[in-house]
Amino acid sequence: MKAIITIVILAIIALILVPEFFYIVDQTKQAVVLRFGEIKEVSTEPGLHTKQPFVDKVVRFDKRLQIYDVPAERIFTKDKKTLLVDTIAVWKIVDPEKFVKTMKSVDLALTRIDDVVYSIVRNTFGKLQFDEVISGRGAVLEKVTLAAAEEMKDYGILIVSVRVKRAVLPDENKNAVFNRMKSERYQEAALIRAEGEKEANMIRAEADKLKVIALAEAQKKAEIIKGTAEASALRIYAEAFSDDPEFYEFWKRLVVYEETLPDSKFILSPDMSFIEKLMKGE
Repeated sequence: MKAIITIVILAIIALILVPEFFYIVDQTKQAVVLRFGEIKEVSTEPGLHTKQPFVDKVVRFDKRLQIYDVPAERIFTKDKKTLLVDTIAVWKIVDPEKFVKTMKSVDLALTRIDDVVYSIVRNTFGKLQFDEVISGRGAVLEKVTLAAAEEMKDYGILIVSVRVKRAVLPDENKNAVFNRMKSERYQEAALIRAEGEKEANMIRAEADKLKVIALAEAQKKAEIIKGTAEASALRIYAEAFSDDPEFYEFWKRLVVYEETLPDSKFILSPDMSFIEKLMKGE
């Protein structure tokens, strides 16, 4: 009986003492072993690990991505417009030793992330016009993410991404901003229309100029062709007159009849003395 009691007592003592010699790290965790506040070991791999009993303290941290919802804050853009920006930061602990030395706890780390993200978002948006913030949000947030990651790397924290859940105008100045935006769009539209009309007038003027030049060139060519044709005709007439003066005289009389008696019908005698009588006034 005494042996059984002794075995039971030893088993209970073993159950109490053995866990003090070992600790387990889950796949999703990473651990830091502290001895009187001093870091003795960092375990990032899952499995069973040893420690000094009663004097070592094991602090575990999640090594998965974590999301911190940064409270919505008022941000002022370069053109003095107010935005209510609600952001989230995706982060994780990549260096447990630095994290323990600088942050001590996750709660303190979240406070620091809040300060850093809000400060960078405020400064970045403050350098941009309202339209630039709205239209180029992806590129802007990429800059914010890189700046926040650079700021937090000394704390053993990696900022993976900063995203805006909501960016809205406060209710008290929403209508005023919308009206101002509408007025600015009307001004831009009027300017674009004026530029288009100006360009259209320039195109029409250039087309009219080309038209006048083309007509002048065509008229010039027509006059040249006409002059050449008349010269050729005179040359042919001269050659015909020199070859047969009587026939040329006969043909010229016919031309005169045709031009002086248009749309008329006459019966002329073979001697064709009409011209002579016309010249004499008979």
